[in-house]
Amino acid sequence: MKETEVDTVFFPEVSEIQSAGMKLKNVVTKTPLTKNFILSEKYDANILLKREDLQEVRSYKIRGAYNKISSLSKEEIKNGVVCASAGNHAQGVAYSCSKLGIKGKIFMPHTTPSQKVKQVEMFGKEWVEVVLTGDNYDDCCEEAIEYCTENNSAFIHPYDDIKIIEGQGTVGLEILADAKESIDYLFVPVGGGGLAAGTGAYFKLLSPHTKIIGIEPEGAPSMKKSLEAGEVVTLENIDTFVDGAAVKRVGNLTFDICKDVLDDMITVPEGKICTTILKLYNEEAIVVEPAGAMSIAALDFYKDEIEGKNVVCVVSGSNNDITRTEEIKERSLLYEKLKHYFIVRFPQRAGALREFLLEVLGPNDDISFFEYSKKNNKDSGPAVIGIELQNKEDFEKLIENMNHKKINYKYLNEKPDLFEFII
Repeated sequence: MKETEVDTVFFPEVSEIQSAGMKLKNVVTKTPLTKNFILSEKYDANILLKREDLQEVRSYKIRGAYNKISSLSKEEIKNGVVCASAGNHAQGVAYSCSKLGIKGKIFMPHTTPSQKVKQVEMFGKEWVEVVLTGDNYDDCCEEAIEYCTENNSAFIHPYDDIKIIEGQGTVGLEILADAKESIDYLFVPVGGGGLAAGTGAYFKLLSPHTKIIGIEPEGAPSMKKSLEAGEVVTLENIDTFVDGAAVKRVGNLTFDICKDVLDDMITVPEGKICTTILKLYNEEAIVVEPAGAMSIAALDFYKDEIEGKNVVCVVSGSNNDITRTEEIKERSLLYEKLKHYFIVRFPQRAGALREFLLEVLGPNDDISFFEYSKKNNKDSGPAVIGIELQNKEDFEKLIENMNHKKINYKYLNEKPDLFEFII
């Protein structure tokens, strides 16, 4: 990064981030920066976790929302504030409205889980009205902006606003204030880019030697694609599984800042993120949402570079819907190559299925899914079979057995379009 690039008109100033920190002092939780011994031993590094999952609203979003809303004039808030969000930003805005005594209207897609709607209503109390509209975020946001135009209300953008960015920058302020050692690497999740822009800017100004690594889900690489193109691009289709970080388009302002402060931008497969969620829960009783697990999931891709270094991972949130647990397990097993799906057309003779169970499956293989594709003629219809392995190395033997027994099968894992249609 060149020195002149720091002085761009939109680049957050240290004094403004520090001012935001003072404003948030009695509002947000000063989350701990703690060493994680399991990860430190695994990577032979000093791994520290910035636990934003422990915020009152269980994510860092409260920082930017409160900083922005509290900066508005009486004239700007006389008709209330408005936001569009399916999750953490909505909760941050709702909590801020309740704290500041400002009326808020929060637009959420019809597809938002009821648990998240209830959380927003709980944090906002009588100050907030939730409006369910549209089938996705883009439709919802369009209606929210239209409402603002018609009612002269203030729109609170989830990331592309300097006050939002300065508020998120207080995460970096706290990290550097609490760190007992010089930070070599900072891993930060990226959705729209507000957290990376604010925290990254603060680090680049006060800890310029720190390598800042941005992480996106593989299915929604909007910042990575934009950086590669040299301009903000809009993705046509994204995988929305990592809902806290899956956006089709990053902010113009956040892009301008991130291109100067990020040293690298990497993507992590959704399945890898799911494996990380399960490990954190099973091994350390830490509950994180998919976006909150990204920075830790990314460590595997930097294991050689971080050896012997001081590393901070921002754990951005813990608003995980328990109804998604089975999907998280499924995605993890598929990524780890422990679960495999096939379409199998059994020979039309007695004992064919029994033979498959006894002579094709290994002693530790388990059928976790079985369904005939034809309900009215099972004897001649193919079956969809899901097989779960204890070790991914057993897959080769399974295929060898199927070929040896001349099983007529089609492997679904490598056919994503067919897989999504059938499973």
